[in-house]
Amino acid sequence: MREFSLPALYEVPADGNLADIVRRNAAQHPDVAVIARKVDGAWQDVTATTFLAEVRAAAKGLIASGVRPGDRVALMSRTRYEWTLLDFAIWSAGAVTVPVYETSSPEQVAWILGDSGATACVVELDVHAAAVEAVRDRLPALENVWQIDAGGVEELGRLGRDVTDETVEERSSIAKADDPATIVYTSGTTGRPKGCVLTHRSFFAECGNIVERLRPLFRTGECSVLLFLPLAHVFGRLVQVAPMIAPIKLGCVPDIKNLTDELASFRPTLILGVPRVFEKVYNSARAKAQADGKGKIFDRAADTAIAYSRALDTPSGPSLGLKIKHKVFDRLVYGKLRAVLGGLGEYAISGGAPLGERLGHFFRGIGFSVLEGYGLTESCAATAFNPWDRQKIGTVGQPLPGSVIRIADDGEVLLHGEHLFKEYWNNPAATAEALADGWFHTGDIGTLDEDGYLRITGRKKEILVTAGGKNVAPAVIEDRIRAHALVAECMVVGDGRPFVGALVTVDEEFLVRWCAEHGKPEGSTAASLSEDPDLIAAIQAAVDDGNAAVSKAESVRKFRILPAQFTEESGHLTPSLKLKRSVVAKDYAHEIEAIYAK
Repeated sequence: MREFSLPALYEVPADGNLADIVRRNAAQHPDVAVIARKVDGAWQDVTATTFLAEVRAAAKGLIASGVRPGDRVALMSRTRYEWTLLDFAIWSAGAVTVPVYETSSPEQVAWILGDSGATACVVELDVHAAAVEAVRDRLPALENVWQIDAGGVEELGRLGRDVTDETVEERSSIAKADDPATIVYTSGTTGRPKGCVLTHRSFFAECGNIVERLRPLFRTGECSVLLFLPLAHVFGRLVQVAPMIAPIKLGCVPDIKNLTDELASFRPTLILGVPRVFEKVYNSARAKAQADGKGKIFDRAADTAIAYSRALDTPSGPSLGLKIKHKVFDRLVYGKLRAVLGGLGEYAISGGAPLGERLGHFFRGIGFSVLEGYGLTESCAATAFNPWDRQKIGTVGQPLPGSVIRIADDGEVLLHGEHLFKEYWNNPAATAEALADGWFHTGDIGTLDEDGYLRITGRKKEILVTAGGKNVAPAVIEDRIRAHALVAECMVVGDGRPFVGALVTVDEEFLVRWCAEHGKPEGSTAASLSEDPDLIAAIQAAVDDGNAAVSKAESVRKFRILPAQFTEESGHLTPSLKLKRSVVAKDYAHEIEAIYAK
């Protein structure tokens, strides 16, 4: 099949914007807990009425400080209650949110705030404030900076005391569906992040249709979601906005270091995460079982879960013997695993990177189905996902209702729908290229089956997506590492992996001089010195320089020095000296595996 679409299940309000959501919830569900926050280590529910009041107070402060309709306001913080509060406050002031990863380097901060023309910025910690301050002389449009941990939200409340509710209502109604809601900066092959303009319509079409298609997972007053993804990532914003549209209770935690404890205390009915989270749950459970001398039992239970899930897709279903084994292991193993995930949920949604069929079958087999989806920043997160009642493991599901997926002649996945981005900020050339012929060209390769389920089989573009869902543009860090005299070529790896690594070749001409300066035997080669501590230290210095230009999530943690340079003759470079990445990855597969070996 070359094209498939589904009818929309949600109608985008023509004159509405995302600020309407908090007003509607307060009017229709005043006493329903729409969000929860941690207070002295315990979860505290916040009703729709209270949340609206706090959003209005922050919006008043923004207005009083001079934030105008259409102004860009940056947010640099970990995932927490205040992020969501400020996002809706910015929209309520008629402004546009510009998220910044809290791990971003000062160079990245300067580019995002400068390119977007942000007039105000809210940061969380001292380190974030320092990053902004280090480049503030390059940001003439930036007028105000507030820090959450230094009382920034309270300061906004004081600033806005003289602003009336009527003023906020007026500001909240200025933006229409097709006006920008946020500018999310996404990695580009040219190295400079591109500002992806997502409108209020984009989020309504995206989140409204997801909620309606997965309505049993979004029951008001009954369901809840724990958000631990970074809100600078568009998937995190989906996890924030969709529960508000439903509405169901949303909880926010800053990271996944203590995720097991957070899941146990919050007990969400739905989890939205990246494959790395589910991999950690599986690997941690297996490691604990092995440490307790129950490794063989766990492995048999896992094999049974996978076999049971696979049998669900057959006409006859699981056999009687398999059902009995499954029931036994449900009592011994599966129930404990579901408890680790909070104990109340039966479903999760996974995106950002491939989950893997084996893991998909394992989780469905233990009674916790992970519905895999696919999307990009330009598609406002998910453009395809598996429905709760018709999951096809190994696929990323059917199109978002109201949208179309087309497979081009060369296999590229093309998208059309209201959820798509409007443009790249200040980059009409890139916009025209990406939206050629009215279709968004994803750069990914895929196929559609007879039921319209999409399977991603590869990618045309060179952007890497780590197992944690972080998009990484290789050119930024590769260019910096390659600038070192000792480095001939550098190829960043990490697609679907837990972290970014690199393959490095040594410049043979400079190596001769370096060896003489460092007392190495005459005639030494990269191959003979690949384990030499001095050479490793020199390459590490080049890597450290490259890491300084990117965020922690994009930085190279491990590298391997290869025995020879890449050349056109070896088949690793094109005539124009561009890397043939697929060839390098194939020829040096063992070196890549060595990077990720424990």
